[in-house]
Amino acid sequence: MVKKEVDPELQRLDELRRKYKFMETNMQNQRTHYESKIPDLKADVEMVKELQKMKEGSELTTQFALADSVYAKATVPKTDRIGLWLGANVMLEYPIDEAEELLNKNLHQTEESVASLAESLDFVREQCTITEVNIARLYNWDVRRRRTQK
Repeated sequence: MVKKEVDPELQRLDELRRKYKFMETNMQNQRTHYESKIPDLKADVEMVKELQKMKEGSELTTQFALADSVYAKATVPKTDRIGLWLGANVMLEYPIDEAEELLNKNLHQTEESVASLAESLDFVREQCTITEVNIARLYNWDVRRRRTQK
């Protein structure tokens, strides 16, 4: 391999390393996004379970957040249906059992996505490290080759 062949190969490896870094950043952002959804989904599932218990009992008295540190007392009447925000300013009314099923499914899918992204992140990080090592080895090989030619 001569200098004309080493430089393009170093550039190709560096571009590959940058692509891996870009992929790593995107995957990390996705993982953070999904991880931030999990506590909310768990809280939603717990609330639906409370509403199911209430279905057999009486109405529920609770505190409703109006703003940061501002709460109002609210009484939730006995009900068998609840509204779920689905996103994009869309809310649908579900029977409590279906709502719990949907929320549990969403929670399970989100947890699976986080696990899958963690696995993919490990692979991309490993590939990035391998590429960096290959760049260093090729560069060092070229330096030694040029020294012996002088």
